[in-house]
Amino acid sequence: MTHNEYTRRQCNSGFLAVLAAFPLVAQAQQHYPARPVRLILPFGAAGVADVTARLAAERLAEKLGQRVVVENQPGPGGIAAARAVLSQPADGHTLGLASNGNAVAAALYRALPYDPLKDFSPISLLGAFDLILATGTGSEFTSLADFIGAARARPGALNVGTINVGSTQHLGAALLKSMSGVDFQIVPYRGSPDVLVALLRNDVQLMVDFYAAMKSNLQDGKVRALASSGAKRSPFIPDVPTVAESGVAHYEAVSWNGIWARSGTAPDIVELLNGAIRESLGTAEIKERFAELGIEAQASTPDELRIRIERDLAKWRAVIDQAGIPKQ
Repeated sequence: MTHNEYTRRQCNSGFLAVLAAFPLVAQAQQHYPARPVRLILPFGAAGVADVTARLAAERLAEKLGQRVVVENQPGPGGIAAARAVLSQPADGHTLGLASNGNAVAAALYRALPYDPLKDFSPISLLGAFDLILATGTGSEFTSLADFIGAARARPGALNVGTINVGSTQHLGAALLKSMSGVDFQIVPYRGSPDVLVALLRNDVQLMVDFYAAMKSNLQDGKVRALASSGAKRSPFIPDVPTVAESGVAHYEAVSWNGIWARSGTAPDIVELLNGAIRESLGTAEIKERFAELGIEAQASTPDELRIRIERDLAKWRAVIDQAGIPKQ
């Protein structure tokens, strides 16, 4: 064998080894998706999660060259939606909308028919959104520090309104109570409109909810934002300090939505979907449409989403245990 022949064989075998070790995304594109993709939501129609999911699905369909059909399967703990995803083959044609609610449910329920870490393959974050802590504009409190100071001076006398027990809003209030070390009553209501009415009537002195739920009242001057719940200030109310800036060090409670698939989904399909989601969320139109709903469009790597789920699960389990919220 000549030196040139030997060198050529070495190069060819090396090239084939690379192909075997690293499947190309192009190979996945030839076979996937072979039919419309289902995106199953654990929430009802017309809500913030539904609207953002449909916006993302439209753009994702353009990238994939197949329709992405959004299906609403609401239910406690996201169980119905999770089962729907897990009942289908792990081929990437059935996806689910993941959220911090899945981590909360894993901490709140004694037993779930799914494991958010073992049974699903994270694909990408879609967006994140802070809680807003607000009071009526006629309130005596002009800062969160004012409210905390009054609650410390009058233990148990002040009320904080949220939606139902176990919601992110309710747990965000419980986390504030725990980390600030002050005593106030957390009053759960059926929905955000009920909380707003209670705030304006001074039945509650503070409400904890998402920006979208109080956007119009903030703009009309009926409600005053005192703090946002993220690690940094909300881009939608940049002049309002965070809870941590207001004196409750290290407080952070951020809600989020993402996309996952059944575990066992081929890595090249996960990679293809992740790339398509990143491109979709990078457009100015999607960023603006999400912002109208108080959501900051954010993609992530699959590992980053997995880590977020792990951290939220541990965090909300601790909050639920400390608050003494009964397991369901």
